[in-house]
Amino acid sequence: MLLSCKKTEYSLVKIEGKQIAITDSIDADENIKAFIAPYKESVNKNLTEVLAYNTKDMIKTDGELNSTIGNMMADIVMEEANPVFNKRTKNNIDFVLLNYGGIRAPMPKGEVTRRSAYNIMPFENEIVVLELSAASVLKMLDYLSIAKTAHPVSGVKIEFNSTYELTDFTIQGKPLDAKRTYFVATSDYLRNGGDNMLFFQEALSETPIDYKIRNAIIDYFIKADTLNFNMDDRFIRNE
Repeated sequence: MLLSCKKTEYSLVKIEGKQIAITDSIDADENIKAFIAPYKESVNKNLTEVLAYNTKDMIKTDGELNSTIGNMMADIVMEEANPVFNKRTKNNIDFVLLNYGGIRAPMPKGEVTRRSAYNIMPFENEIVVLELSAASVLKMLDYLSIAKTAHPVSGVKIEFNSTYELTDFTIQGKPLDAKRTYFVATSDYLRNGGDNMLFFQEALSETPIDYKIRNAIIDYFIKADTLNFNMDDRFIRNE
């Protein structure tokens, strides 16, 4: 007698699940708490170490097209990244452009810690230096005119009139030269088209600095002792 084996086929009918919220109502595992306690203590000690003193409250909304905290971030990137870039390429950074949305917290007056830097810049964004043609720089100005946003800059002076038409623009105190290229420091996020800054994708060359923006901020805090950044006329609109 021959026996035949018939293959049974199955098909998925339904998937059920439920969301389990992780709240204080769930008891912590004491063994895990004990295991991570030394690490937690070390991290908190590191983050709460006082590095500098800030002389005034700094927020990103205290000016129309430039702010105290935005100017701080752009100036820090310029100061901390340029020596690295110069050592690697023998060139200097001409200007810096960051993004308004990258400033994630204000900096109150008083003691400045490593946690202050993490609050301002919680992302792992790296500094990159891009070489742009004069034509790409002009596209950047068109972008800023349309955006009407206090994107942090350093090394440039940009003036718009009441309708955001460009009236004056200089880089390191000099007019734009159509025959040369410029080195701009920015973040890898913007390099990849973040905030629709697509002009960065026209870069003629790219130099990674291997330096996080947050680490540059921390390094500056350590050596600065006292912070005293202000709004100025680097990026303005005249009525």
